[in-house]
Amino acid sequence: MPIYEYRCQSCTKLSSFFVRSISSKLEPVCAHCQSNEMERRMSSFATGKTVGSVHENFSSGSEHRSPGYYNDPRNIGRGVEDAFTKFGRDMPQTMRENIDAARSGETPKGMDL
Repeated sequence: MPIYEYRCQSCTKLSSFFVRSISSKLEPVCAHCQSNEMERRMSSFATGKTVGSVHENFSSGSEHRSPGYYNDPRNIGRGVEDAFTKFGRDMPQTMRENIDAARSGETPKGMDL
């Protein structure tokens, strides 16, 4: 069932409408102010992945990690490090110490039970 989004020209709010099929007649009315002055908007959508495409991404070296990636302690905190580098920020010293501790097999401070 398709979902269509419309923006109200009177109050500028968005309203979503579920219809049975793409050929269903729709006369949208704003869910907020009941105006019929609606303008259709481009909706976001999702795409599915096949098992083959997921495996292809793993083998091509994309950002997706293989299941065994995190078995290597050198990779603990790698995503955090990469994010700080990507945005040109310095990592706080306490975070650096926690990542280093985890990589050496210690439980980071505050994480022990």
